[in-house]
Amino acid sequence: MRATVLRTQTTAAARRPGRLILTGLAILVASFVVFGTVLVQQITERTVRDNLSGTPAVTDLVIGSTDVPPPTVPDLQRIRAVPGVADAVARVSTGVSIGEGYLNLQSDPGTGPLTTVRVIEGSYPDQPGEIAITPRTAERLGLSVGTTTNGTGGELITPAALTVTGLVDTDADAGFDAYAPDSAVITWARLTTVERVDVRVVPGTSTEAVRQRVTATVAGQPIRSGAEVRQAEANAAAEQVGKLFILVGMFVSIAVVAAALVVTSTFRIVFAQRMRQLALLRAVGASRGTLVRALTAEGALTGLVAGLLGVAGAFAVGYAMPAILRATGHAVSSPGLPVAAAVMVVIGAVVITVLAVLAPALSAARVSPLEALRTASTTAGRRGIGAQRLVFGLLLAGGAILAALATISQLPKPEQSTYDPTMPLLLLVASGTLAFFALVSLGPLLLRPVLAVVGWPLRQLGPLGKMAVGGIGGAPRRAAAVSVVVALGVTLISGVVIGGASLQILADREMALSAPTDFEVTSNGGTLPPAVVTRAEAAHGALARVVPYRTVDDATLLRGADKLGGVESGYPTSDLDLAALPSTGDLDVAQGSLGERGPGRIVLNSWVARDAGLRVGDTVSLAVAARRVDVRVVAVLPGDGPLHAGILADPADLDRLGVPAAYTGLLADAAGTGEDGRTAGVRALRQAIGGSEGVGLAVLADERDRNDALVRTLVWIAVGLVSLTVLIAVVGVGSTTALSVVERVRESGLLRAIGLSRTGLRTMLTVESGLYGVIGATIGLVLGIPYAWLAVQTLGIEAPLTAPLLPLAGLFVALVVLTALAGVLPARRASRVSPVVALGADG
Repeated sequence: MRATVLRTQTTAAARRPGRLILTGLAILVASFVVFGTVLVQQITERTVRDNLSGTPAVTDLVIGSTDVPPPTVPDLQRIRAVPGVADAVARVSTGVSIGEGYLNLQSDPGTGPLTTVRVIEGSYPDQPGEIAITPRTAERLGLSVGTTTNGTGGELITPAALTVTGLVDTDADAGFDAYAPDSAVITWARLTTVERVDVRVVPGTSTEAVRQRVTATVAGQPIRSGAEVRQAEANAAAEQVGKLFILVGMFVSIAVVAAALVVTSTFRIVFAQRMRQLALLRAVGASRGTLVRALTAEGALTGLVAGLLGVAGAFAVGYAMPAILRATGHAVSSPGLPVAAAVMVVIGAVVITVLAVLAPALSAARVSPLEALRTASTTAGRRGIGAQRLVFGLLLAGGAILAALATISQLPKPEQSTYDPTMPLLLLVASGTLAFFALVSLGPLLLRPVLAVVGWPLRQLGPLGKMAVGGIGGAPRRAAAVSVVVALGVTLISGVVIGGASLQILADREMALSAPTDFEVTSNGGTLPPAVVTRAEAAHGALARVVPYRTVDDATLLRGADKLGGVESGYPTSDLDLAALPSTGDLDVAQGSLGERGPGRIVLNSWVARDAGLRVGDTVSLAVAARRVDVRVVAVLPGDGPLHAGILADPADLDRLGVPAAYTGLLADAAGTGEDGRTAGVRALRQAIGGSEGVGLAVLADERDRNDALVRTLVWIAVGLVSLTVLIAVVGVGSTTALSVVERVRESGLLRAIGLSRTGLRTMLTVESGLYGVIGATIGLVLGIPYAWLAVQTLGIEAPLTAPLLPLAGLFVALVVLTALAGVLPARRASRVSPVVALGADG
């Protein structure tokens, strides 16, 4: 009997491959995602290794390392004289200060197999004092081929001429890059050492023999093969890829858990549709254990087929995409053949499916033989939950609340100087995990009040809306199982959206402090010539605003005769006009208001306030040298001050303290947008600086762009990862709707027979499907927003709590639309069934 039942169930499943695939669709998607992640990691690491090494492929030996004193210039000459050495190129870079800015002067041969640059205009330098620059550097510094400027760098103290002889193309153009042969760089900068020496061996000569000769020539210098150096450079980059994919693995694991929940719900529907068949097996002598084993075997077969199809699909896409990208000119490497990983994914799919099917199988095996007398082959799902499940769910919910309270108790205090987020984060993860499993346990009970709220508008739309809401409410366990997976995805995505918005606000605040405008002109410790400020203020076509300021580094705070704080030299103080800066709105205050700053009223950064023991409303004396003025603290910033100022004072107060009227720096914004506007602003400021000695220009907007790009990239990567769970949830909605259509054939036929049109039936079932998204998104937002806010606080980064309403509303609508679309095809299938055929169907 045992073998017969097992053969009957597995054979029946194999005869209906469509039903089998539909049942295991979530596992299929999860297998695709897991094995696809393995292939993507291999593709990324191989691409990094193949393309991101800074050492030319023809380099045979590399002499020098950061761990030992660098090779000397005489060492370079001796290496070039070694028999068998075809080329020996010194790699060295030095910062060069020119009258209008900064250059990073790097050595490169410019021609030959060891070069890393390509001349695109003019000619490559061949004499000391000649340089080639990148196109962006030419635009930013206002240089062109033939231009001569003066600069200092390396061991060169007295400014010497630098002539631009050409433009070169490189892998990266930061806007301050210059190149010249190693001999020209060494001679011009008066260098005595180099960073390393790259050697190319004469073709046909033994590399090992040349290595031994070089070792004898420069004893004590480490010598590595070019392959070793390239591998080390690639490994360093690939290590970062590996760390990223550890994070990816965490999100993929969550998606796999979601797939298991969806499969559990799906099997409950499938087994409920076969209750009469199972009861007949019980009536002819099959034991409960026999049915459990047979149904579990069916689940294993489902997992095997889904795992094989998922792995095969991922393998096909993983090999096709690199080939397509290479055909379009992108350097992307193909993955390997991770057979072991593929086998593990398939085995994992089988194991997860078997675990997911156990609970439905145990429940289905409890069917009474008397159920064989039913006229229908299906049975309605249970509406409630047992006492044990209720108690277990309440315990989980209580644990989640206690863990959340413990997290809150360990959040950093306002005056706390050191903070370790490890334990609070662990408590928060524990709270979230307990809350999720509590939701799984109590879902059918929570579904009713949630459905009563979100279904109210639909019930007001007429019979179709009422029937759609009733269809969900009629099977609360099934609806809860699918909606919980949707809720998990929404919780994760809303957390990422809120965390990303908070991080963006924090980044904007930091940029408002360190890079409040596009450009900064500084005097390197002195004062700006008045003409520089005048000419900058007159450049209206290129600059939108110019804000000069004064700084003093030795201001002290006094109360009576007592000096406040532990800093002997005083605090950096500035009279920067915050009202004139567009980024001031991004600043936040820990206490007080920035708008109250004025004569006799100062703003402190958080460190100065703590060090001096001051709060908003305190009155002290601000002193510079022998002069002092009474001031009142009107605001305290949560972190540093703009341009790292410790105290923001009014210009009138600095005048009363005897600070010279000459400005020490100025801030400016570009009038135009994009790279062209920025370049025009740079040129206008360079013309304003002219030949002024000791005056430098920094493009702060580049730092702001890099910071914004990093934040956006991190947020989009996180959203993409957590969307895997949403994908599984949508698949679950589609498969649940498709299977429930089969279960409700007679119901559909009856509705059609009493006058419901095909369009009406399709609409009702599609709305039911969308309700899964409404319920899940509602629960997900209710959980996601507080957990996201708590996560931001737990990180201790002083980011503000924010809820971006438009993105969250868009997330809600998108989930509802996606889940509704998942039910479109099943609804179309149901509407095509003839009422006569449907009414004659067996259940």
